[in-house]
Amino acid sequence: MKLRSTLALGAALAALPMVAAAQDVEFAAAPDTAYILNTLLFLIGGFLVFWMAAGFAMLEAGLVRSKNVAMQLTKNIALFSIASIMYWLVGYNIMYPGDGNWIIEGYFGTFALKALDDVGGADLATGYSAASDFFFQLMFVATTASIVSGTLAERIKLWPFLIFTVVLTAFIYPVEASWQWGGGWLSEAGFSDFAGSTLVHAAGGFAALAGAIILGPRLGKYTKDGRTVPMPGSNLALATLGTFILWLGWFGFNGGSQLAMGTIGDVTDISRIFANTNMAAAAGAVTALILTQVMYKKADLTMVLNGALAGLVSITAGPLDPTLFGALWIGAVGGVIVVFAVPMLDKLKIDDVVGAIPVHLIAGFWGTLVVPVYTEGTSFGTQILGFVSIGAFVFITSLVVWSILKVLGGIRVSEEAEINGLDMAELGMEAYPEFSRG
Repeated sequence: MKLRSTLALGAALAALPMVAAAQDVEFAAAPDTAYILNTLLFLIGGFLVFWMAAGFAMLEAGLVRSKNVAMQLTKNIALFSIASIMYWLVGYNIMYPGDGNWIIEGYFGTFALKALDDVGGADLATGYSAASDFFFQLMFVATTASIVSGTLAERIKLWPFLIFTVVLTAFIYPVEASWQWGGGWLSEAGFSDFAGSTLVHAAGGFAALAGAIILGPRLGKYTKDGRTVPMPGSNLALATLGTFILWLGWFGFNGGSQLAMGTIGDVTDISRIFANTNMAAAAGAVTALILTQVMYKKADLTMVLNGALAGLVSITAGPLDPTLFGALWIGAVGGVIVVFAVPMLDKLKIDDVVGAIPVHLIAGFWGTLVVPVYTEGTSFGTQILGFVSIGAFVFITSLVVWSILKVLGGIRVSEEAEINGLDMAELGMEAYPEFSRG
């Protein structure tokens, strides 16, 4: 039984009709109805998180220059497809060793495919369909890989990036996620990360940071006298569309992580999560809007977009317990983080094309750290322990993998290819061919 899904089992058992007192009857779903509702939550939450893949693709396509758009779109559809296969083949069994971890046990044990229910069959004791659980969990590993793509845009080769995606989705993410959601040592230590501020977002941010350090900045991004040269994206309309798609998908990301919908209490909690998630995003966007107006005398749309996303990441570790005001100030701090962290990275000459490191890593730390303010049974020390442990593992492992790829065949395109654009150099096609023709 997967720890992250045991709430669904609890919901199914709690759904048994009971008499609370003399003639007071508590309404609850029958076990088969609870099974259906829990499964439906996983499926709806899963396809909403899947839609976030489109959000990442549009956001990245809008924030890179036009000569690199087709490359970003190729990476995004490829990484999702690779994640789907590798998580089934290896990652799912590492993340949940109780299902048959062939690496530890020394044989090819229970694959995710075998874990699916028989056609037309259902085990009500689990409280949910096994296929729905696999589908929902898969979307999170794909999200982690998407975070890396945007940071390393405009100068990385296609195939080394995809090889790293194989390692990330088959091994790196499943191992660190197993420490918490697979019933591992962080779960036993009392670490709390409801939907993945650290396990998903900061992990993706750490992998991206390692790649950015090994890869280096884009040509001409930083001058010898320390100036940062702006490189505006090709289409802010696409970037804005991508942000709204991500915002929508986050309701499945956080709401689905309730993992149960078989009782009135579960549905009420999911509704609360939706409201808090939206409030945090709105607060992050408004904060970034006001701050950029005050600091730069003009509002910055890209900062506003990332402010909304940082607000979403900030509330992800604990979207259930805060009040609406709590969600507001937690998300607002996320907006502040983006406005100050983006130029800070530039001063360090770490080139993050889409701002994924501030949004996912730094705001992920903030969201993880603030959990004990509203969630009982958690502590700041344990939250920091969890973040540092996962961060160190993902960053060091990613650094090693990127370094090996660099030595074996190189991870960066040639200067000529970077100047002309990766669309033609890597793919031989352009996203906007009419712009380059007379």
